[in-house]
Amino acid sequence: MVRSGFIRLAAGLACLWVLLAPPAQAQADKDVDLALVVAVDISFSMDTDEQALQREGFAQAFRSKQVHDAIRNGMLGRIAVTYMEWAGSPDQKVIVPWTILDNSESLMAFAERIASTPLRRAQRTSISSAIDFSVKLLGESGLNATRQVIDISGDGPNNQGRFVLEARDEAVAKGITINGLPIMLRQPGYLDIPDLDIYYKDCVIGGQGAFTVPVRERDQFVEAIKTKILLEIANLMPDQPLISRVQTPSRTNCLAGEMQWRDRWSN
Repeated sequence: MVRSGFIRLAAGLACLWVLLAPPAQAQADKDVDLALVVAVDISFSMDTDEQALQREGFAQAFRSKQVHDAIRNGMLGRIAVTYMEWAGSPDQKVIVPWTILDNSESLMAFAERIASTPLRRAQRTSISSAIDFSVKLLGESGLNATRQVIDISGDGPNNQGRFVLEARDEAVAKGITINGLPIMLRQPGYLDIPDLDIYYKDCVIGGQGAFTVPVRERDQFVEAIKTKILLEIANLMPDQPLISRVQTPSRTNCLAGEMQWRDRWSN
């Protein structure tokens, strides 16, 4: 009698486990080679032409055959991407939520959602808040990702929110890689800094295999974005130049943006 009672109890627990356990397919749907946050600068320093080029660059990247092939060549053949826009510390907005990309149809639909959203602009530049918001998106995604990457594009230094190094270092400590697309289409002017690419290298990017792809000419914009997305999906780094300068630039002041903003109001 006791033995049969144990058998019935074990059978009941087994049935309960089957009912409560998530289906294997549902769990598999959360497994991806890469979870990628595309974080795009929409501050007023970006003119509407630059914003339109930026949008077109990301849309074309996700439409391209090379990107489709890179996804298919991954271990699982699927990635998850979300596209968000940022400006000052209180201004981050998800434009396209987390989307699994595993075939041409899903990629084309994702690109169309990026391209069809109206442009907007906002005040200030808080790279640190963009990183923090991106880390939160990754943490709340529910994805099981082999790699987690934040793709930050912008045309100026951090000038609001907490220090960018603090946000960068906390993200990297969580195993997240931050890559950068410094936009350098204009001569440095009001609230800009020279050598933005070096600022991104020293102050913004970090983590395993982190890299930047600077944009210095308008006709490079779309191709640079496509190259960067392709490298991130394929888990590659850009080729290093065969010839390097003997005199490397001095380390960037990672508070340059904050100091510019302070000086603006003290004069």
